[in-house]
Amino acid sequence: MITFSAFGRSIGRRCAGNSKPYFSQLFTPESNLRSPNSSLWQYQNLRTLLLQSESECVKLHKLSDSDSGIVEVNLDRPGVKNAIGKDMLRGLQSSFEAISGDPTANVLMICSSVPRVFCAGADLKERKIMSSAEVQAYVNSLRSTFLYLEELDIPTVAVIEGAALGGGLEMALSCDLRICGEDAVLGLPETGLAIMPGAGGTQRLPRLVGKSVAKELIFTGRKVSGREAVSIGLVNHCVPHGEAHLKALEIARNINQKAPLAIRMAKRAINKGLEADRVSALALEEECYERLLNTKDRLEGLAAFAEKRKPKYTGE
Repeated sequence: MITFSAFGRSIGRRCAGNSKPYFSQLFTPESNLRSPNSSLWQYQNLRTLLLQSESECVKLHKLSDSDSGIVEVNLDRPGVKNAIGKDMLRGLQSSFEAISGDPTANVLMICSSVPRVFCAGADLKERKIMSSAEVQAYVNSLRSTFLYLEELDIPTVAVIEGAALGGGLEMALSCDLRICGEDAVLGLPETGLAIMPGAGGTQRLPRLVGKSVAKELIFTGRKVSGREAVSIGLVNHCVPHGEAHLKALEIARNINQKAPLAIRMAKRAINKGLEADRVSALALEEECYERLLNTKDRLEGLAAFAEKRKPKYTGE
């Protein structure tokens, strides 16, 4: 078996000679990234190699006991304010893949272990020594990674304390929900560096806050506070400094109590429905609803209601 370092060099060679990086080719937007029958699962050997990489700056933690089903990905690169370099990017890819393949995972929280910062964006010192081809490959891989995050079939929550800038905000935009502290600073400052948001920011931000507001924020690079972020719909909740994790955990626990299959189908109906016309979206909703009719969890829900007790869902 080849070492991961050799595997990484192989990926790099593929990236340099192609307009799309390896990760983008492996997990295309057209693929169903969740189904065991999809192309994702045709690459088990490569996936195993990828998961052997344990990044020191990305830590995957599964909560236990009553919180079993909640998973945390913690960013921990304090020296550069969690800037996303190649190693962190590999760690994020590995973590998201591991979560995708774990049938016991019901909710994902992306947090920071570094005080007063969520993620400062790309590692510009690392990028400074890259060639143009390497930069393109890196940004394409970052975009593919955030698309993969967005396509996870479980709810995802970004827990933001402090700065979420550039690629850091783009990662948060790829999550279903965003919770921030009052001291949060959010923005896409790329135009000040003669570039533009390249990991989904130009597409996800206007879908959240509207086209005009998104254009202002991207054209000017203006940063917004936590309070303003919640007022424009950029985040779901803004809480006192230091309480974002508690609020996010409260929401995650609420979700974790619900039927897992129902949550997955609801997310699919919302996300895919927004990409379709109204008639097609309603047909998708019907399809997702029908997939829940013969589940054990639906019968458990009805029985628990009749017996006036809390349901015990198993995801079946």
